[in-house]
Amino acid sequence: MNKPVLIKFCLCNVKLKNWQMGVVGEKLDIDFVISVGDNFYDDGLKGVNDPSFEASFSHIYTHPSLQKQWYSVLGNHDYRGNVEAQLSKVLTQKDWRWFCRRSFVLSSGMVDFFFADTNPFVEKYFTEPEDHTYDWRNVLPRNKYISNLLHDLDLEIKKSRATWKFVVGHHGIKTAGNHGVTQELVDQLLPILEENKVDLYINGHDHCLQHIGSHGKTQFLTSGGGSKAWRGDVQPWDPKELKLYYDGQGFMSLHITHSKAKFIYYDVSGNVLHRSSLSKRSAHL
Repeated sequence: MNKPVLIKFCLCNVKLKNWQMGVVGEKLDIDFVISVGDNFYDDGLKGVNDPSFEASFSHIYTHPSLQKQWYSVLGNHDYRGNVEAQLSKVLTQKDWRWFCRRSFVLSSGMVDFFFADTNPFVEKYFTEPEDHTYDWRNVLPRNKYISNLLHDLDLEIKKSRATWKFVVGHHGIKTAGNHGVTQELVDQLLPILEENKVDLYINGHDHCLQHIGSHGKTQFLTSGGGSKAWRGDVQPWDPKELKLYYDGQGFMSLHITHSKAKFIYYDVSGNVLHRSSLSKRSAHL
C-alpha cells in the first residue's frame, strides 16, 4: 500500500470541512477512510431505517475521492443508540462504503490496523450513566467482554508480521483534551501497546486535533475535530511530548510506505497544521 490513508473523526455536518477533506483525499489519492467513533451524534442510530444514516453519512461525504471503503469503530454516543443497527449489513446495502464492527483487524500488507471497542472499559458509563441509556447487548457480562477483547487483541498483534502496527479506538489514552486520560485504558490497554511496540494509537473522543509522543515510543494521535471543537479547553501536558494541540475542526491523513509512516493534520479549510513521521530506522518527531 503506497497510497495514503485518510483518517478523520466522523462527527460532522459541516459541508466545507467535508469538501476540503475530499479535496485533500483527491490530492493524496487515498485508499480508504477510517472513522474513530461517534459516527452519529448525539445518540447513535434508532435503527437501520433511521434517516440519520443518510443525513450524517451518505449525503454528507459526497466528494468523489471519499467514495472509498470506510472502516468505523463505535463511540460512546453510538452506544446511546441501537448499536446493532450500525453493525448491520443492511447499512452496507444502503451504502456500500459503510463497514462498522466492535473490534476487528484490517490487514493491508505492510500495515495492520487493530480496531478496538474501548467503550466497555469506561466504568462511569455503567455506574454513572446520568440520563443516558447505553445499548450493552452482547457486551455483558462486562468483565468477560473486556478480558476476551484484550486477549484477542494481544494475540492478533503478536501474530502480525506487518511492518507497521496501529491500534484504533475511540477513547484517548494520552490526551490533554477535555475528557482527559482514560485511566481504564492506561491500566489495561496501554501495557499491551507497549509490550508489542505498537507504532500508533489513533483515537477520537476529545474534540481536538492532537499528537502526543516521545522518541522511539508509541505515538498517540487524536483526530476528534469533526464537528464540535472545544476552544481553549486544554489540560497541562509535558511540552516535550505534546507535539500538537489544536482546538478547532479538522482531520488528518496517513501516508504509509515500508520505511516511513507520515501523518499530516489539516484544519477545516485544508491548511496543514502539523506534519510528522516515523521511520523503522529512526523516528522523526
